[in-house]
Amino acid sequence: MNVLILEDNFICRVALQKLLSPYGECHVAAQGHEAVEAFEMALNAGQSYDLVCLDILMPGLDGRGALKAMRAAERKQGIFSSHGAKIVMVTGLDDMKHVMAAYAELCDGYLVKPVTRENLIKMLNDLKLLQAETAGA
Repeated sequence: MNVLILEDNFICRVALQKLLSPYGECHVAAQGHEAVEAFEMALNAGQSYDLVCLDILMPGLDGRGALKAMRAAERKQGIFSSHGAKIVMVTGLDDMKHVMAAYAELCDGYLVKPVTRENLIKMLNDLKLLQAETAGA
């Protein structure tokens, strides 16, 4: 599994990378524009990300803006969200307004910080990103 993590907080970024690294190669970005650029480069090279984790609250281009840009890049290549990368918002915002807005912008999942191994694994299983032999790892 190829993973892209967008998180501006160093500690959160490292923690998420540590949780996800047993399941695949993780790339990290600390800024929204950097994440969108990495996403587009991978898409254009035919090496799309399977999972993208986006923090919502970011300076500059935030996670919701990155989500919109990533879905637009997929549409440009004829890939629609149901067949594109699984994009999960990973954020401290747990109010219904932010949750509904993220789903309206075509995210596939929403995890509220602090992320635990258990809720992350559940999300990966729900998104069918884990194979049976790695689901319990």
